[in-house]
Amino acid sequence: MDFPERFSNLPVATWPRLRALLDVPSRANDVINMTIGEPRHAFPAFVGDLLAANVQGFAKYPDNNGVADLMGAIGGFLNRRYGLDVSPEQILTLNGTREGLYNAAMALCPETKHGKTPVILTPNPFYQVYAVAALSVGAEPVYVPATAETGHLPDFQGLPADVLDRTAIAYICSPANPQGAVADEDYWRDLITLAEKHDFIIFADECYSEIYRDTPPPGALQIATEMGAHPERVVIFHSLSKRSNLPGLRSGFCAGGPESMRRIRALRAFAGAPLPEPLQAVAAAVWNDEEHVVANRALYHRKYKIADEILDHIPGYQSPQAGFFLWLPVADGEAAAVKLWQETGVRVLPGAYLSRDTAAGNPGKTYIRVAMVAPEEEMQRGITLIRDCLYG
Repeated sequence: MDFPERFSNLPVATWPRLRALLDVPSRANDVINMTIGEPRHAFPAFVGDLLAANVQGFAKYPDNNGVADLMGAIGGFLNRRYGLDVSPEQILTLNGTREGLYNAAMALCPETKHGKTPVILTPNPFYQVYAVAALSVGAEPVYVPATAETGHLPDFQGLPADVLDRTAIAYICSPANPQGAVADEDYWRDLITLAEKHDFIIFADECYSEIYRDTPPPGALQIATEMGAHPERVVIFHSLSKRSNLPGLRSGFCAGGPESMRRIRALRAFAGAPLPEPLQAVAAAVWNDEEHVVANRALYHRKYKIADEILDHIPGYQSPQAGFFLWLPVADGEAAAVKLWQETGVRVLPGAYLSRDTAAGNPGKTYIRVAMVAPEEEMQRGITLIRDCLYG
């Protein structure tokens, strides 16, 4: 039997790979899991009652594009947050943003560009669906290092012109997972100008946009609109998982130009997984509410302060600008993760598991990613153990 070769070079997925690495005894009595970015703060108190009030909606097939209340709530969020006036035709609700980040490439990446295999650019390290999407559409994935030297954001400007001319899509995450770096207005303007010059689409993964220190990170569609860029130049992706501590709700959306959305919507009609209507009702209420977002952000402000107090003396430590991950320098990420687990019971993720090997090396090899999602006291204890074990 013949099987496709396009996925034959994929590494073992992140979490099975981590389980195998840490499948060794630990001397610790307690486990502190700081691996996965699964928020553990409280979600809005009204969610349960609202879900119960709409439970009969599970008896219906859900609206594939999104019910009117949810579309209106998303449009309201985009207006409040970014000053955008976006029509419903420019929005598509998603069953989690991973679905959208994948299917948008399926819908929008051309088979060829200038008669050659198209390129899809991705930061390195990155959210792994970007690479799988590139392989699925037969594009060439190009991994662009996002290192301390580049401000932990990809230097797309430094790529050869022939690569940029073949580029169809550039993925970028801001605030960045895992480093917490933020693309400022100048970065967005430079990237959008580059995309206009070489005619590619920017897929802006903005799922961490509401967790930041003081200044709200600018949005890609916001800056593109201010610049008067081509209306199809940018597609943005947002989620309630981090903003509202609802990863299990699987509610996100993408927004962009009307033609891009039409094409993604058309594909989704055949192959998508719409959000059940009771969950859409909950999502609409959550997108409309900002009070819980402010309270959630205040909890992360305290966590940033705790991390800085514990780790500030460590050479190479960079406090994140946004998001809820620490990206900590070590000699070897795998060795550090095993040592931590065996000696302290703290579980972290080797940075190489979020990166790809390239000719320039693996930019995540000498890092570990630490998720600051646990309750404050547990997180403080975990970071203290990390400091004492790896940097003491």
